[in-house]
Amino acid sequence: MTAVEVVRASVVRAPRDEVWARVVTADGVSDEFRPLLRMRFPARLAGASIADVPLGRPIGRAWILLGGVIPVEYDDLVLVDLEAPRFFQERSELGSCRVWEHRRELESLADGSTRVTDTLRAVPRALVPGSVVRVVVGALFAHRHRRIAREFG
Repeated sequence: MTAVEVVRASVVRAPRDEVWARVVTADGVSDEFRPLLRMRFPARLAGASIADVPLGRPIGRAWILLGGVIPVEYDDLVLVDLEAPRFFQERSELGSCRVWEHRRELESLADGSTRVTDTLRAVPRALVPGSVVRVVVGALFAHRHRRIAREFG
């Protein structure tokens, strides 16, 4: 199966450290999915930042819930690289994808704002067409970027 790649970038009117402090928490990530979806992280991540987890080891299964209730996808989370507050990279397995790589980079801009760039690479499972994954991931991350921008005004 061919890999699908999606890149989304936006500028947020807040300093990088402030944006980082939000986007690496379970609450921050889950908020990016709202209102239709919610991401429920493993209990051991409650109140933690991804900056607190060991690299290269499974963190646990996070569920993506439609309406905050109905499981529609899972993510077996593994953080493989991190340099706070510049970037993190996840390489995981999803229900729909054999491989899911998500790299989020935060770049400080001269005016004090932050460029947020998400690069997603997915290898869909045999029954999931790559075109469907591309459309869904593209729409989901466009939504997440709108939510981040709204969070910081």
